[in-house]
Amino acid sequence: MTAYILRRLLYLLPVCLGILLVTFLIKAAIPADAVSMLYSGQLSEEDSEEAAAIIRAEFHLDQPPLVQFYYYVADILRGDLGVSVRTREPVLDLIGYRYVNTIKLAAASLVIGVVLGVATGIVSAYYKDTIFDVTAMTISLFGLSMPAFFLGILLILLFSVQLRWLPVIGEGDWKHLLLPALNLGLILSASLARITRSSMLEVLQQDYIRTARAKGLKERLVVFKHALKNALLPVITIIGLQIGGLLGGAFIIENVFAWHGIGELAVKAILWHDFTITQGIILISAATYVLVNLLVDIFYQVIDPRVKLSG
Repeated sequence: MTAYILRRLLYLLPVCLGILLVTFLIKAAIPADAVSMLYSGQLSEEDSEEAAAIIRAEFHLDQPPLVQFYYYVADILRGDLGVSVRTREPVLDLIGYRYVNTIKLAAASLVIGVVLGVATGIVSAYYKDTIFDVTAMTISLFGLSMPAFFLGILLILLFSVQLRWLPVIGEGDWKHLLLPALNLGLILSASLARITRSSMLEVLQQDYIRTARAKGLKERLVVFKHALKNALLPVITIIGLQIGGLLGGAFIIENVFAWHGIGELAVKAILWHDFTITQGIILISAATYVLVNLLVDIFYQVIDPRVKLSG
């Protein structure tokens, strides 16, 4: 197991290098007047140019690209994401608690999506072609087709405006978290329900399932002990891939519900032309996605003995 983990970490080195290169190009691709725009309308033209020149020197924007990349990687290895061009605060401090809020939202969404999606898929597969199956798959198709922000607006209208059960926007207790988490969770559950149903239908037709039933095992044991364990293997892989979708969806949903996460901060950073915050958010989001998929990869090897750890 240790050798397998080390091998997987080695495979991630090119990925990490690619992430560093892409995030660096965000700064390198900034047009010459992007820094000047920070002080546009606030200072005289002469003072604005002088302030912009100071910022370019501070962030090494006046250096050749290779020199800029060297300084960028060196800072990252020291755990320094720099300071905000606009607010002059450390980027790690700005991202810190917002990153925790985004993880809370993604985790809550994942729980809702997995529980609802997997349960719906199991029942739909067991009661194939019934009214429940057709209705559930039709609803899941709508869930896959509906934009996340539109579903968020519908949830606000229903639970906040009409029923007045939950707060509309903001950050606070679990009530503020429930609506955005439900928004992302419902979209995730739509895809998981269809995948789980398809996987369960395939497994339920296998010979060992018919053998288990022929031996007189209770149907509950056949479905949950023998069929579900094998049917969940592809579902686990999809869940790992959907983590990126949750993080990406959180960027939109956080702005819909005014949830103070890194998605909301990313939109502000883009509007502020603050490339250091944008770089930090993309770097941390990409690192989170890579780490989660590594953990899913390891977990997949553990639960499926048919897959060799040396592969």
